[in-house]
Amino acid sequence: MTYCVGVKVEEGLIFASDSRTHAGVDNYATFCKMTVFERPGDRVLVLLSSGGLAATQTVINVLRKRASAEAPNILTVGSMFDVANLVADAMRAIERRDGPFLEPSGLKFNASFILGGQIAGEDMRLFRIYAEGNFIEAGTDTSFLQTGEAKYGKPILDLAVTPVATLDDATKCVLVSFNSTMLSNLSVGMPIDLLCYARDSMKVTMQRRFAAGDAYFETLTQQWIAGTRQVFRELPPLAW
Repeated sequence: MTYCVGVKVEEGLIFASDSRTHAGVDNYATFCKMTVFERPGDRVLVLLSSGGLAATQTVINVLRKRASAEAPNILTVGSMFDVANLVADAMRAIERRDGPFLEPSGLKFNASFILGGQIAGEDMRLFRIYAEGNFIEAGTDTSFLQTGEAKYGKPILDLAVTPVATLDDATKCVLVSFNSTMLSNLSVGMPIDLLCYARDSMKVTMQRRFAAGDAYFETLTQQWIAGTRQVFRELPPLAW
């Protein structure tokens, strides 16, 4: 399982993904699920991947190969909508190629993505691309999109992430949502990859990885738990 989050606020975009993959309870591995395509001054594109590792890695490699070939590709098209369509096209092409070989083993092509970024000349955009290749876009009423093991972190995001939230506050909220998810589901685990993109900057300047035992993440976790317990203690008593 995995957990990926994309957030869109007025100040910018936030992307975060865990790194745990597994093929059973005793077979864990670590793979980065965040891919960045960047042309400073022109575009920043971020993909967060969820699903079968073989499927998601193949989609990423196909996109990289096409990006170094003739246009149109994700580094040349003029809108994020066009990028989303190119990602969907790659997914469908791989499903058509590999699907018949997966079916005899009772398997299906399983890859989905969160895509976000900005291309010069248009605003930031954020998409959730499903395994079938169709997609939805974050808007005024939907400030964040999730994929993978989403249910444990969603209530925290619902409470604090709004279009007018600051980039700093929304980032802390995203990290707390990862903490909540990891406490509740062992199939999601560190390292956590985090990237924040400032509106109209057209380059990546804020990116880091949180490994197990990271001092900031530990402090954030401890203060969140302590603060939550304090709030419960201060709630009015129930009158029976």
